[in-house]
Amino acid sequence: MKLLHLISLIIINSPIYAIGESLEEFIFITRDTDSLPNVLPQNHSDLIESKLRNEAVFRFAEHQLPTTKEEWVKSRAHIKTEVIKKAGIVIDHQLPLNYKETGSIKMEGFTIRKIAFQTRPGVYATANLYVPEGNGPFPAVINMHGHWREGRMSDAVQSVAHTLVLNGYVCLSIDAFGAGERATTHGVYEYHGSNLGASLMNIGESLMGFQVSDNMRGVDLLSSLPYVDAQKIGATGASGGGNQTMWLTAIDERIKASMPVVSVGTFESYVMNDNCICELPIDALTFTEESGILALVAPRAIKICNHKKDDITAFFPSQMIRTYNNARPVFELLGVGNNIRYQLFDTTHGYWPANREVLLGWFNLHLKGIGNGDPVREIPFTILRDEQLMVYPKGQRDPKVENISEYCKRVGKELRVEYLSTTSFNSEVKKKELRNILRLNERPSIKNVFQYSDVSGWTRFALQTNDDKLIPILHLAPLNKSLGYVILCNPNGKAGISPDLINELKKRGSGIVIADLSGTGEASSTTADSLDGSMRFHTLSRSDLLLGKTVLGEWVNELDLVTKFLKSRYNAQKISIDGTKETGLAALFFSCLNGSSDNIILRDAPVSYVFDNRETVDFYSMGIHLPGFLKWGDVSLAAALTGKNISFINPLTMSGGKLDESQRKDYQTEFEKLRRICKQAGKTVFK
Repeated sequence: MKLLHLISLIIINSPIYAIGESLEEFIFITRDTDSLPNVLPQNHSDLIESKLRNEAVFRFAEHQLPTTKEEWVKSRAHIKTEVIKKAGIVIDHQLPLNYKETGSIKMEGFTIRKIAFQTRPGVYATANLYVPEGNGPFPAVINMHGHWREGRMSDAVQSVAHTLVLNGYVCLSIDAFGAGERATTHGVYEYHGSNLGASLMNIGESLMGFQVSDNMRGVDLLSSLPYVDAQKIGATGASGGGNQTMWLTAIDERIKASMPVVSVGTFESYVMNDNCICELPIDALTFTEESGILALVAPRAIKICNHKKDDITAFFPSQMIRTYNNARPVFELLGVGNNIRYQLFDTTHGYWPANREVLLGWFNLHLKGIGNGDPVREIPFTILRDEQLMVYPKGQRDPKVENISEYCKRVGKELRVEYLSTTSFNSEVKKKELRNILRLNERPSIKNVFQYSDVSGWTRFALQTNDDKLIPILHLAPLNKSLGYVILCNPNGKAGISPDLINELKKRGSGIVIADLSGTGEASSTTADSLDGSMRFHTLSRSDLLLGKTVLGEWVNELDLVTKFLKSRYNAQKISIDGTKETGLAALFFSCLNGSSDNIILRDAPVSYVFDNRETVDFYSMGIHLPGFLKWGDVSLAAALTGKNISFINPLTMSGGKLDESQRKDYQTEFEKLRRICKQAGKTVFK
């Protein structure tokens, strides 16, 4: 009777109930796992936003430019080298341009040529070349577009080109990679950023770097034309195109004068704000601020135009002026203080007539050597339909004009062929390389452990780290220490974890720890979530990368701290990690580098980083991307290096596609082969 009374009290007063004939046989099951308790108080401030923005504030203050010419020469070389390396900029002036013209449009006073030319081996860009009447040689300008729907054919970009050519400039308007006629489907315009553009990082490149490389090839093209004065080339663009203008001018010294519009701000202001992946300089805040990029332009000429009614925080005039004030002393140091200027306009985001008139004055002064730089009234022009400007009839693009998905797929497969033909790996070297790819520069430690009252049978903790994070965790002890713990994590936080999974673990008697990793669940950022919409981790991943981190790397560090907490607090001897989608990869990389976990379970995770499907590219979040990962190896190598048992439940492709039977067998063979090559214990199974 006492036993039955005890059972009834448990049923009435606890969120768990027991089944069995003795206390030793009790199996504990949650009555209501759909509502896991919170750890942190409701309506707390955005911890991630405050942390990352504070880091960016310190980085801005840290990166001061030299005050002597000798120091600047060294600093300049370092900044430029780092930009080229981190962005994956390819510079090959000897590559044949293979210029192709498919048609032309005769206008009053000039001709518009429809052209394509080679920017990478086997990769071609579409463009329009605006050529004035006459023999020249003319000064020339490369005209870069922002995020306007039609790319180079949009009204804003056309307007700049018409204004320039009518005033005696050759103008090259080029489609950015993934935009205009370089979109996935020819004639169907799309946004080239988010997961599509970010996929370039996995093959060791970046959308920003690809654009700089393309635009440098545009300068190669202009320089090759007999009617262009190669010593008088300028660059301009607005928004994303203005960003390209800044980077091209900084890296390519053949640009003698430039004017970026609504695009210059601070890297500090990029953090936790809304920008495109094409505007992301990877790791930039680890070695410079935006003032360092502007300073690379000296002693050449640059005029910056920002708008008072701009709605993009990173491009607010106040941010631009901070960068301008820090870059200007370098120009003065070199005796060319007048070669950097800025002007504010009382307009919204865009490239407006007033901007174009200022552009003419600036280029007339610095490329033609006439006037005093004052605005020049533009000549009226007629905007053409995009169908008139297209290099190829809609749907009939030359296959050589690769889009981002085709390029990522092709290069990814080429890297995999090289990887899979490798017959030996140095495990320690590969682990060190993986740490660098994940940006695991320092190992954080636990500063404080906050324990709160139990709720529904869960013990609630928040782990405060020495790098100012709070990791909320729910803890449930195992029935027996020998059963060990399972750490559960999900990119949607605890709410994304299946109640059935929790119940299953409870039936086994396993200890359970549910961790909300950075950006997930209670550790999410309200600011990032409001900016991202359906583009999960877009803001957080870009902010981390600017600061020299990765989302997956941060999660690896956090899993390390959670396991250390379990070992120190509960003397846990056996710890497994069960992660869904991207968090499963974090668990795998943690096990590969740390080895303190036992079994790893990955649910709905990719078995390879090779790009495979444009339509479902957003199946995983932006947090999945790792710069240079496919140059390092692939998921199978990480699994092999763990030396642990790995289970993939519902293994998928990089775009969330199901594996057919043949693919499953091929990957199973690959994972087993890598285990043998690495001479590691354990086994990987697909379920």
